Amino acid sequence: MKRKHAELIHAWADGAQIQHHHKFEDRWDDVPNPRWIDDHYYRIKPEPIPEIVKVFYLESNSLVGLRFSESFVNIDTRGKNRIRCAFDGVTGQLKSAEVLK
Repeated sequence: MKRKHAELIHAWADGAQIQHHHKFEDRWDDVPNPRWIDDHYYRIKPEPIPEIVKVFYLESNSLVGLRFSESFVNIDTRGKNRIRCAFDGVTGQLKSAEVLK
């Protein structure tokens, strides 16, 4: 009979990083030496999803007020009101913003 976690055990033996699920706290934690308990949940640690980075040009005038637009490669906005924003790759939430010179 095949063990419940057999595939994960083999992946762990080959160097995969394993995580254990804490059901009451609903989170995954790294486990360097898993106990492989049958009624527990394990997984291979997923690859991190990279953040999404965008550069915006900020325009302000009496006609349009304040307006953000993405900077495009064919428009030279260097040295002009640019903001670099980094968004979380999973949630899409803004992580950081930086004024570019």
